[in-house]
Parts: sequence; structure tokens; C-alpha cells
Amino acid sequence: MSRSATVTIRDARPGDARAIAEVHVASWRHAYRGLLPDDFLDRLSVEDRERAWRGTFDEPVFGVVVAADGERVLGFASFGPSRDEGADDGTGEVPAIYVDPEVLGTGVGRQLFEAVVGKLREGGFARATLWVLEANARARRFYEQAGWSWDGTVSHHQFDCANEPIVRYAVDLSLGTSVSTR
Repeated sequence: MSRSATVTIRDARPGDARAIAEVHVASWRHAYRGLLPDDFLDRLSVEDRERAWRGTFDEPVFGVVVAADGERVLGFASFGPSRDEGADDGTGEVPAIYVDPEVLGTGVGRQLFEAVVGKLREGGFARATLWVLEANARARRFYEQAGWSWDGTVSHHQFDCANEPIVRYAVDLSLGTSVSTR
């Protein structure tokens, strides 16, 4: 994709499940190579991810948006209420944001992130969180540049991350500024 291509951010549709799954697997293999075990990444299946995404559309808990260039899905992000134990009703979450490795650095990820943060604000959430692999320096910089900060919380609860350490980032949506409890 050229930097001048037209990208549209829109709500995902059930028919996007395959394309979302393809981006999901490709982005994981690109972003997490060297951070997660190779055999884990090599076993990722587009078919398995597609089934999971179809289930998301069948029983939506989270909203999903995609970045598209025409009919081609370039990336996706999800948003909704926080799944964290003890989170209040005013806390939202960004469980996933991934872009096709071919469009890294083109602004597609930033557009997706701004869209889901906007959707969380529209949904009345005052605070939002997300979890990121502790060793993923690129993603952490991305979130920090967007005004989010690590709130001091570390966990190993994400099976999808091979139970490697993950850290929670947070932002105060009412102010648009980061939140830190450190």
C-alpha cells in the first residue's frame, strides 16, 4: 500500500472474519517473532482465528472496526468494556489492534487506534486499558506516543501470549491523558 492510498475505518462485518483472521495471524507472526516461541507462532491457524472471529460476530461482546483500502482489510481493532477483575463500569478496553505487516508505519494503526478510542469515549467510558506483551517495545512506544502509560500492572494471564509477561497501559478518556498508578 502506498502512503497515499485511501483508508476507510468502518465497523467490521461478519464477511470480514476471514480477512481479519489473515491479518491477525500475519501480524502476530511478524510482531512476535523472537518474543514468543517460534513453534507457537508457526502453529497459528487462519482457519482457527476465522472461527473465533465468526463467533465474535455471532455473539458480540466487543465492537470491531477495520481499516480498509477498497475491499482489502489492512487492519482491525476491537473495543468494549474492560474484562479486568475489579474494573468499574466506566473502564473500557482495547483487547486487540493489529495491522497487516505491509502497512506498518503508514498511519493505518494510528487511524484504527484513534477510531476505537473515539468509540470508547462515545460509549461513555471515562478510562481505558489495554494489555501488551512486556517485551514488545515497538507496540509500547506506539501506545506511549498516543498518550497512554503503563499503570504498573504486570500479569502472565494471557494464554495467547504463551503466558509471557504482559503489562497494562491506561488512559483517562475524559482528559485524553495517560493514567499511572506507579
